[in-house]
Amino acid sequence: MTRSSLYRWLRQFRRQARPDTQGGVTVKARSIYILPTKQGLLLAVVLLAMLIGSINYGSNLGHLATFLLGGIWITSILHTWRNLLGLRLQPHHVDSVFAGESADFCLSLINPSNLDRFAITLKQKKNFGDSLDIPNNEQLPIHLPLVSKKRGLFKLPQITLHTTYPLGLFHAWTYAEIDLGCLVYPKPAERGEPPVTESYTKSSSGDRGVGSDDFVGLRTFRTGDSPKQIDWKAYARQQGLLSKQFGGDRHLEITLDWDLIPEQEPERRLSLLCRFILQQEELRHAYAMKIPGLSIASGLGSGHMQKCLSALARYGIADADR
Repeated sequence: MTRSSLYRWLRQFRRQARPDTQGGVTVKARSIYILPTKQGLLLAVVLLAMLIGSINYGSNLGHLATFLLGGIWITSILHTWRNLLGLRLQPHHVDSVFAGESADFCLSLINPSNLDRFAITLKQKKNFGDSLDIPNNEQLPIHLPLVSKKRGLFKLPQITLHTTYPLGLFHAWTYAEIDLGCLVYPKPAERGEPPVTESYTKSSSGDRGVGSDDFVGLRTFRTGDSPKQIDWKAYARQQGLLSKQFGGDRHLEITLDWDLIPEQEPERRLSLLCRFILQQEELRHAYAMKIPGLSIASGLGSGHMQKCLSALARYGIADADR
């Protein structure tokens, strides 16, 4: 048995709040861990010393103080445990981002009981969030901004709900696995040669660049363009080197082609394709895209852009990992 398979086997015996049919998790009695804090252990040692001293000297007042404090110590176990019991985490949404950007995971922390809950913290790995107080029958919006490190499917990591209420003598916690994730698009490259193939069809609305009559828009500068076509005002505004386009009697069809990129490293190719998808959308030029195993027809707009970017994000990722 490998180390990873052993870890997965052991995880099935760990107490944790698991997702229900609605995707949220509810903290149940058998999913809560509870242990003494340093202060709780110190108090236990002091109580033991007080008990030994009271027995040794036959002090009734010492016995009274020892058992009174011992009762408080034991009662705080129940209150700390009950402070987590029944809480619910409900996922909402998270928008897709580019690699390196922060994804905002939106959830709600719900208190469905008639008891107020105090000093609840959410922990992700080693980072504790702010302490939250939740009134009875209320819910609080939770935003967890997490930085995406690479493209693909970014799932919300395991969350820990934690509390030391009311006296800080015990800390109780539970693990929550929530099925919430987003697609992480490749990070757009800063510069590169456009991997474009062009074809023409007859069109009365013009070819976006081949004619010489009516100005119809801008496109990315390509080697061989006349200096007269360059939009020097856009260049002065640091918008890059763009060429003016004029109407004619042909329609230009642009295809972003994986095979035309000289780079051999796949992630670099994906970054370049991502950059030029954004450029074509900014210039309002319809475009198609070809990558190994997939060809997307020409289109334009938010839906078409997300379709192309999603294909880049999922490239080379097995179905089991999606």
